[in-house]
Amino acid sequence: MGLLIKNIRCLVQTEENPVLKICGKEMSDLNTLSDAFLLMSNGKIEDFGRMDDLNAGTVSLPGSGYEEIDATGRLVFPSFCDPHTHLVFAGSREKEFTDKIRGLSYEEIAKRGGGILNSARLLRKTSEDELFEQSAVRVNEIISQGTGAVEIKSGYGLTTADEIKMLRVIRRIRETFDIEVRSTFLGAHAVPDEYRGKPGSNVGKYVGQYVEQYVEQYVDLVINEMIPLVASEQLADYIDVFCDRGFFTAEETERIVMAGLKYGLIPKLHANELDYSGGVQVGVKYGALSVDHLECTGDAEIEALLGSQTMPTLLPGSAFFLGLPDPPARKMIDSGLPVALASDYNPGSSPSGNMKLIMSLGCIRLKMLPEEVINAVTINAAYAMGLSETHGSIARGKVANVFITREMSSYEYMPYAFGSDLIETVILKGKVLV
Repeated sequence: MGLLIKNIRCLVQTEENPVLKICGKEMSDLNTLSDAFLLMSNGKIEDFGRMDDLNAGTVSLPGSGYEEIDATGRLVFPSFCDPHTHLVFAGSREKEFTDKIRGLSYEEIAKRGGGILNSARLLRKTSEDELFEQSAVRVNEIISQGTGAVEIKSGYGLTTADEIKMLRVIRRIRETFDIEVRSTFLGAHAVPDEYRGKPGSNVGKYVGQYVEQYVEQYVDLVINEMIPLVASEQLADYIDVFCDRGFFTAEETERIVMAGLKYGLIPKLHANELDYSGGVQVGVKYGALSVDHLECTGDAEIEALLGSQTMPTLLPGSAFFLGLPDPPARKMIDSGLPVALASDYNPGSSPSGNMKLIMSLGCIRLKMLPEEVINAVTINAAYAMGLSETHGSIARGKVANVFITREMSSYEYMPYAFGSDLIETVILKGKVLV
């Protein structure tokens, strides 16, 4: 069964010769086609071009076995790719939202037993079936908002059994929904309650709220028990570590990343959200697919990234929600780097998976051009998930994941109208879903 979209006002992000990523000043270039058609069959993009060619009969159509959609006045985009989320979680954390309003920082909330550890306690009490049902609601939500590929992390279990439970839920999502899913093991998201020492203890050296020896014991658990089990069940594509102040050091991150690489788990790292942690340099050293957050990024980090294949992935929703300094997107792009954007959908620091809103934040807060944010949420975001050969643009042979907008004047209107629902039709793998 084929699908033909015709009379498209503007077909966005077209590629005749597909690339894997777009860097530096080229991010301000965007290929579009006016008065266009898009032909899909067998879940793939078959062809695209101008309506003049279609009307002239120079385009081959698949007989009578295809559906037509008239997109007069509307735009067609490749589906968003969201390369950093935590959307498998139990419950919510709106009480911490109130704490933030009252002036508590992210770190202060964590020290009071909130944050990631709060989500871990809730998740441990939640069955796999219930966790799947809660997560399925969020998956349907992001599909309706135009996302066609998503990376989902574990990291709210912090025990072997509960991390495995999360990863099995992610696998069920991959098997149940048409959205493309990539899975990341994040056992080193935080140090769980049972591995936290007490000030004044005779064991190890007290560092902040942890005892160093207890942290080492948890790192050992991640390396010696969790990673082998995750790999044996083939539950993850990637491995992540929260390398930042108050979480895991660069040295601990290296140990975990090296262990993951032995099992074929490519790194995608949380880095430099709260401080200059060394996480960017560790990611580059070990060939990370992406390093994410990057609110604290200077010349040394940019220099390290320039000589690498690692994608800097920025999460403006998290910086916005937490009131953190914005990552220096403009400096990165002007230095020649590629940039991807992601939602960081999670219950504590970015409770939204709306990639259209992320585009708006990219323009408003990060001073990125509309063309740059479109590249950042499509082809570069696909690269940050290892999917840019099959997703992230309108190119022949790529997966037919697209959405049709409501009637609107230009692609710039998407990030401009930050509060409007502009997506009318969602198509994943060539099937109309919404």
